[in-house]
Amino acid sequence: MASLSFDGKVALVTGAGGGIGREYALAFAARGARVVVNDLGGNLKGQGKSSQAADKVVEEIVSKGGQAVANYDSVEEGDKLVKTALDAFGRIDVLVNNAGILRDRSFPRISDTDWDIVHRIHLRGSFMVTRAAWNHMKKQKYGRIIMTTSVAGLHGNFGQANYSSAKLGLVGLSNTLAIEGKKYNISCNVIAPTAGSRLTLTVLPPELLDVLKAEYVSPLVIWLCHETCSETGGVFEVAAGWIAKMRWQQAQGSVLKCRDQPMTAENVRDNWKKICDFSDCTFPSSTQDSMTNIMSVISRVNGQEGVSPSSTDTVANSTEIEMKPSQASQGFKLPQTVYSYGHIQPILYALGVGASVSVPGDLRYLYEGNPDFSCMPTFSVIPAQACIMGGNLADIPGLNFNIAQVLHGEQYLEVIKLPPTSGKLISEASVADVTDKGSWTVILINVHTHDEDKVPVSFNQFTLLVPSSGGFAGSRSSGKMKKTHIKPPNRVPDASTTEKTTVDQAALYRLSGDFNPLHIDSEISSLAGFPKPILHGLCLFGFVARHVLQRYANGDGSKLKAIKVRFSKPVIPGQTLTTDMWKEGHRVIFQMKVENGGVVLSGGYIDLVPDKKPIAVPLTEKAPALRSKDVLEELQQRVRDNGADLVRKVCAVFQFDISGSGYAVEQWTIDLKSGKGEIYRGVPKKGKADAIISLSEENFVGLVTRKIDPQKAFFSGKMKVKGNLLLLQRIESLLVDNAKL
Repeated sequence: MASLSFDGKVALVTGAGGGIGREYALAFAARGARVVVNDLGGNLKGQGKSSQAADKVVEEIVSKGGQAVANYDSVEEGDKLVKTALDAFGRIDVLVNNAGILRDRSFPRISDTDWDIVHRIHLRGSFMVTRAAWNHMKKQKYGRIIMTTSVAGLHGNFGQANYSSAKLGLVGLSNTLAIEGKKYNISCNVIAPTAGSRLTLTVLPPELLDVLKAEYVSPLVIWLCHETCSETGGVFEVAAGWIAKMRWQQAQGSVLKCRDQPMTAENVRDNWKKICDFSDCTFPSSTQDSMTNIMSVISRVNGQEGVSPSSTDTVANSTEIEMKPSQASQGFKLPQTVYSYGHIQPILYALGVGASVSVPGDLRYLYEGNPDFSCMPTFSVIPAQACIMGGNLADIPGLNFNIAQVLHGEQYLEVIKLPPTSGKLISEASVADVTDKGSWTVILINVHTHDEDKVPVSFNQFTLLVPSSGGFAGSRSSGKMKKTHIKPPNRVPDASTTEKTTVDQAALYRLSGDFNPLHIDSEISSLAGFPKPILHGLCLFGFVARHVLQRYANGDGSKLKAIKVRFSKPVIPGQTLTTDMWKEGHRVIFQMKVENGGVVLSGGYIDLVPDKKPIAVPLTEKAPALRSKDVLEELQQRVRDNGADLVRKVCAVFQFDISGSGYAVEQWTIDLKSGKGEIYRGVPKKGKADAIISLSEENFVGLVTRKIDPQKAFFSGKMKVKGNLLLLQRIESLLVDNAKL
């Protein structure tokens, strides 16, 4: 593979006059970077000042053909260090915060001066230099920052209370900078090196210094600072040619508080073993993880009834969700739900998932007067979701959990037909399976939806996750789950679509029925560990369907056969989404990323309806005769008898495309625009029809018999009209008053 080059990059290394800092400076220069070598030139305790150390390293770099300049300022004057880089090289790309001093004392002997100066150099100094460099990195949308902690900072060490506290503070600083820097392509990582240097002379025996060479540390720093490295927010221990990533570990713990009952020290004592039990630990990596856990605890505490804290066993059992799935839970049917709606709901939904009048083809989802007005195919998740949002999940036998804890893991939708643009949709939900993932329980909910005529519309499968609830010795996998696509093809995407969400995206989408305050209330989202309210996962579901259909189906929702996604990461309204697509036959594999590169939808695919050419089927041979033929032949006779009068009243040319069983299509033209009028089979002989009406044989007969109102048929999707929509009001009188069965 190619070597890691830093050509064109500028690196600033603090404390680079010797030891590890010198190794960093030489390594960056050897790989083409222009280097700012900073060193105050003081002694181990931070006293004195000299240019000799920095100058010597600069001379060494230049003698080998590299470019470097020296800086002799204290890291507390961070602006001066960064100014040196800008004056000499015009930019700053890499910052390695390495400078440090020691004032080792046992804790009671640490003076105010000893404490303050160690914190000023290590913690405040790193802050000052990083702050000075931050906006330059932000403007150029690139930066790599290294903070230097130590094993004393991670674990403590006798006589180094001032040093270890400052060093651990750098970990917290880095964690926050990693979060704030993501959108600007600025990464920040922490290393805990153990190597021979003047700072380790006091804590390492001489026999170890030879094997703990500084040159064994610099390769990690080089990789973390390279433009191809996406690692950020990490903590790495490195020594003697060994590197390992560190992380926090959390025991499952024990909930000791019961609703309306006090929490006591005795309960803490009696459950201490469980509180400290790491046998089934987790690894939180963000504030969000911790707050999610706390919200889960709050939900459990508020949901407890009749629990006595006087019993150790009872309290201990209350810390876990007891799952005992059975045959009764699998196949359990939730109450049927009826979703009634007008054409406003599909329009609101389309707006909620990003449809816009500025996008060609989207008007069909936004304007009830459009000839192709229809529902987006993913609108079918809305009536299905209503089945599981009414609290009925709590009635599933054998599953004891708080609904507030449930997470939406995956979603599958199969579109049998586009839902009507208004009417009623009836959904029936059942538990397909319950699986045991160790610390999680996975619940599969199947939802079948049909229209008022009991014609199937869609099938949804919701994959719901319940944390801290597994371990009931159940199956770890399910043959009933609609599988995700394991990973995208190993090639450049065939197509990509990038779209920015609006800051009001969640506020708009929630009008489709998901009113969880997590998506609108900043106080609630903050409690859950999110910096701002997050976007609904099913909103992203609609976004990705639009992107694929726009790219591969001209935006036609009727081409979507099935879609499956896994919700991997939350999105903040206002962020930019990118959908990468790979087409393989009738399947489009996709993944969606947010602007900082994180994948928010994974394992996704959409199956498209294969293109079919209409098959002409002679009615007299392959399909039953249509009753509409009798109506139109009767109308033919009326036109012959009174055509001129009808021309004056109607003054339009209609084309009827009437479908019957066996895919038979009967086309008729009613020309009442000139002369005495004319009715015949086929398309217009001259020019185009003023309105083309497409509908089924059954609905055509319904119009004639007054069982169906033309305008209601149009808005419900039972009749499609292309052309002049105002002519709809003339259709009923034309057919009802002038034809009969």
